[in-house]
Amino acid sequence: MSTSKIVRIAGFSAGALFVIMLIVLKPTALIYGIQRAGIYAAIAIPMALILGIVHIVNLAHGEMMMVAAYLSYYLARTFGLDPLLSAIPTGIIMFLFGLMIFRTTIQHTLKAPELNQLILTFGVAMVLSQTVNLIATSQPRKLSLDYVSASATLGDISFGIYDFVFPVVAIIFLIVLLLFLKRTKLGKAALAVGQNPNGAQIVGINVQLTYALIFGIASMLIGIFGGFFLTKFSIFPAVGGSYTMKSFCLVAMAGIGNLPMVAAASLLLGIAESSIMAVPHGAPWAPMIFFVLIVVVILVRSFRRAS
Repeated sequence: MSTSKIVRIAGFSAGALFVIMLIVLKPTALIYGIQRAGIYAAIAIPMALILGIVHIVNLAHGEMMMVAAYLSYYLARTFGLDPLLSAIPTGIIMFLFGLMIFRTTIQHTLKAPELNQLILTFGVAMVLSQTVNLIATSQPRKLSLDYVSASATLGDISFGIYDFVFPVVAIIFLIVLLLFLKRTKLGKAALAVGQNPNGAQIVGINVQLTYALIFGIASMLIGIFGGFFLTKFSIFPAVGGSYTMKSFCLVAMAGIGNLPMVAAASLLLGIAESSIMAVPHGAPWAPMIFFVLIVVVILVRSFRRAS
């Protein structure tokens, strides 16, 4: 048996044992971990789409979600539109906004060094954050929605059920994108562009238009999720930064363009964080588990490749 197969079996066995222990000892940690994983996956999957096709790290990804959440907030305050209902119009607006961002900025750096691309998208993130700060101030905004507090009881366990909407949204994003990439003409063209842009251009695919549409679609998805995010969390101009970092790390863990593995990595992170938080005095350590997992996964992957 090869070393890589032994490592894979050992990792799977350890993960299965860990989940069984959670079910027996801390079932709520597993439940909340799945809910938390849905948030991470729903945000990271659109970033994975951009990185896999356009080959650019969008450091303004979290700020795009923040802008969408503010749009949903003001639609709710001005027109009384529930954030779940405003997700679709917000998504359409963010699709157009994403196209504009791509055409005016990112498109001009696609052939530039990666550092230039990172600096550009970081600059876009700062512009978005500071613009919202000037318009809406840094005061946190939150909507009070009765259905968010819905809960269920299973035996002696009581837990919130609304947060299961996040993994459902993440699964829908994943399925829709996989069907889009494998079944539609634009999706197949996008895969071809992502694998070999020069070859795709030779056979008549408009590479720049494909890049723009993929960036717009990813912006639309993160815009849709912005409405869902608003239902549960307070929003403020800097709320998106941490999600950008975590999304990028999840994509790095999963492998560029591997959407199902992004969902799996999100599940791993969500359960791990919730497990640490369930331990007495463990909450302050929960953010660190994310980076520990990143290091472990990358080391294991490097070990497998070396063997």
